[in-house]
Amino acid sequence: MSSVKVECVVKAGALIGEGPLWEESQQMLMFVDIAGWKIHRWSPTTNQSESVDTGDSVGFVVPRRSGGYVAGVGRSLVAVDWSTQMMTSLVEVDEDKPRNRLNDGKVDPIGRLLAGTMGEEQRPAEVQRQQGSLFSVTSDLSVTQHLSQVDISNGMDWSLDQKTFFYIDSLSLTVDAFDYDLNSGNLGNRRIVYRMAEGEGLPDGMTVDAEGRLWVACYNGGRVINIDPNTGVRLQTVSLPVAKTTSCCFGGPDFSDLYVTSASLGLSQSESRQQPLAGGTFRVTGLGVKGHPSNSFFG
Repeated sequence: MSSVKVECVVKAGALIGEGPLWEESQQMLMFVDIAGWKIHRWSPTTNQSESVDTGDSVGFVVPRRSGGYVAGVGRSLVAVDWSTQMMTSLVEVDEDKPRNRLNDGKVDPIGRLLAGTMGEEQRPAEVQRQQGSLFSVTSDLSVTQHLSQVDISNGMDWSLDQKTFFYIDSLSLTVDAFDYDLNSGNLGNRRIVYRMAEGEGLPDGMTVDAEGRLWVACYNGGRVINIDPNTGVRLQTVSLPVAKTTSCCFGGPDFSDLYVTSASLGLSQSESRQQPLAGGTFRVTGLGVKGHPSNSFFG
């Protein structure tokens, strides 16, 4: 067994660090600070960070095939030009729910974006229930609503054969799977893959490794758990020195590093003292598994 090592690589002190994404072309890690209204980009080679201010809550950022990025800001999908820091709104969702915001988003293997919303939070993870939805956005920017009455739309990814979509509605305390039709984008046959155990916290962001297994960040659980979706068995637990682990992705030159984001918002003063690295982004090495590149949005 290789020895697993956890280090804090970006001491960002993010309020809600989220949505890590390895950008292969730049060899850089992107992530957002939802409540800090920022998109961050960090280079492991230079250890330099740069950021763009989004002017509103930002749930996710994904690369765009035509250049730049697309981010979920407020209830809008916006195009982000990193060099000029310009943002252009492309499409809006949940027009009838002005207090909602976009949360997690990810691009499927043919360039379609899936993104979810959630209701207003009184405190972190204390949310107005069943206000959220899950949408897909195609390359022509047409929007389809797939799920409604979602509490906190979160972690999503696809099986290696692209026929299964994994999805998390955090307050249900489960990781779910759907049959996924890659051509139409339709979802069906919802089922539970994994139910969180006592002490594991809320399931949050998620990624699939090159063997088709799930890695799920556990908010308030201070860990990332590795699940075999075929058996529902937890294979491994990676503990982190912060409670509010939010999301994860694989990155690095050969995709063998697991990057994990975290939040500091909602910690008491004593918790903050005990967790000086809260809000930092961590790199986990020595897991002996690899991930695969992220997809670019075709819109």
